[in-house]
Amino acid sequence: QVQLVESGGGLVQPGGSLRLSCAASGSILSIVAMGWYRQAPGKERELVATVGSDDETKYAGSVKGRFTISRGIAKNTVSLQMNSLKPEDTAVYYCHADRISYEENGLVRYAYDYWGQGTQVTVSS
Repeated sequence: QVQLVESGGGLVQPGGSLRLSCAASGSILSIVAMGWYRQAPGKERELVATVGSDDETKYAGSVKGRFTISRGIAKNTVSLQMNSLKPEDTAVYYCHADRISYEENGLVRYAYDYWGQGTQVTVSS
């Protein structure tokens, strides 16, 4: 089984920084794409940033230049460095992983479209 475990959310003042981390647990062989999405109260979930296995990144326009996404050397972790935070960044942030290959009972299995449990980020003075 595969699980995504997030950490690093919290309360920060406007202009501050936070770093979110996400690790995929299980006998992971590879993950094609990982990313972060967020959902504010009363709004739909939206893409924040993604990174592919080739380290190609994509950002939402609202966070470009302020947020940086990166993957760990083992490629089963992803982090989001958030700087110059604004109140409108307040949301639950979800880690996402797609096209996962992992080993289970001696077999290679595949999983798609996995989500973490979410971590709250609140930007407020």
